[in-house]
Amino acid sequence: MPHPERRLKELGLTLPEVVPPVATYVPAVRSGDHVHVSGQVPLREGRLIAAGRLGDTVGVELAYDCARQCALNALAALKAEIGDLAAVARVVKALVFVASTADFTSLPQVGDGASALLCEIFGEAGRHARSAVGVSALPLNSPVELELLVEIRRPVSG
Repeated sequence: MPHPERRLKELGLTLPEVVPPVATYVPAVRSGDHVHVSGQVPLREGRLIAAGRLGDTVGVELAYDCARQCALNALAALKAEIGDLAAVARVVKALVFVASTADFTSLPQVGDGASALLCEIFGEAGRHARSAVGVSALPLNSPVELELLVEIRRPVSG
């Protein structure tokens, strides 16, 4: 597996600061060999990069970019929890929420923004199970929200 932080640099990306929670929860929780990353919205430098719903005011291309930003924010929360992204054994599951009108059905194409980035960064270990769910609204009027479940390597005991 390529070193994730090296891959980020090669892609011209940097991890943002961890987005502070907007309510009573923590950005990530480790339980055994897994880390659950709380839902991340597409905040960049403290501001949503888009607001609204798909099928109304936000297009698929912009929402794809939002999903990529959600993935970067999720990785920032993950790194803060585990210290080094090289400890990731695999991305297990991504759950993508898309704020959309009732007739919007291109949910998978939006989720691909996050999924493609995770594969670019982690290689085969970035391939994951995924669900994409349409909802009527998301926090802060975000068009996309992403949760991750990640498996972490056990330290080699000596």
